[in-house]
Amino acid sequence: MNKASLMIDIASSVLTMDDIKLIKSPYVGGLILFSRNFEDRNQLIDLCFEVKSLKPEIIIAVDQEGGRVQRFTKNFTSIPPMQRLGDLVLHNKNEGLDLCKDTGWLIASELIACGIDLNFSPVLDLDQNSSSVIGDRAFSDQIDIVIDCARAFIYGMQEAGMASVGKHFPGHGSIIEDSHIEKPVDNRSFVDIENKDLIPFKELINNLDGIMTSHIVFPEVDKDITTFSKRWVSEILKEEMEFQGMVFSDDLSMKGTKDYESFYEKTKQAIISGCEMILICNNRKGVLDGIRYFEENQIKPSEKVFSMLMANDISWINLEKDRRRIAISDKLEKLI
Repeated sequence: MNKASLMIDIASSVLTMDDIKLIKSPYVGGLILFSRNFEDRNQLIDLCFEVKSLKPEIIIAVDQEGGRVQRFTKNFTSIPPMQRLGDLVLHNKNEGLDLCKDTGWLIASELIACGIDLNFSPVLDLDQNSSSVIGDRAFSDQIDIVIDCARAFIYGMQEAGMASVGKHFPGHGSIIEDSHIEKPVDNRSFVDIENKDLIPFKELINNLDGIMTSHIVFPEVDKDITTFSKRWVSEILKEEMEFQGMVFSDDLSMKGTKDYESFYEKTKQAIISGCEMILICNNRKGVLDGIRYFEENQIKPSEKVFSMLMANDISWINLEKDRRRIAISDKLEKLI
């Protein structure tokens, strides 16, 4: 049986007794935070401290990409969409890549200073001017720019002590549909995908600590969405591409997973496919159904969890005075 854990969410900026009970569950290995969990920096630090006091090995994660996907704003550096960095690389490669690395370092440092282990980034999708959900979250529409920017960004994250998670495997930038609200279908052949969308993942396979799957069905490859596809996750990603890191599912509450009604079945399919961290957000009953599957099948957690925890201890007191952070913030402000 494959090894896996659940990543759950909470409803507010403080823990309830139900939250505490779930966090203590042996099947819960991660907690993802959203804007609703954030009031200010001090509150966030206190929240993360409380979570870690309950379970030190739990992964606390967030989507803090920049642009329109930035959960924490007050007292945090404003980050432009990643495509602004990609555009800068097009015009001045060295300056642009330096800023990509610095941005990765800055975002990771600010999060680690609050007790956050993981930022779900970088986005490795290509902006094909068709996806409503990706767009300027992607570094570029050009494969080489995406690879160069993402690699530099990862180096910055690693310097700060944070693991990286590339998304959304095998690519979400070529379709119009948003998997949050519907099930996208990409009718291209595997050869077309392999020669385009998959290239950033292949080129960065040894740089990435984790990869997040997409909820897209590619009927020429498999009838199931990527998250539920053993062909995509176990065979292509793990065996053929030889990925050794942790595989995260995207949120199983998204409409892209609608082929399976119960979260029990969704959890089962994600684990069978090869996903090792199963995200269930905004649906507490779904979390309980997922836990039931874990309990009935005695699913053990993956040892890869430990590689996703923060590697450094960073203080906000020191970070606020850090000249590098101040200089990077000034540069990023000009791109917003």
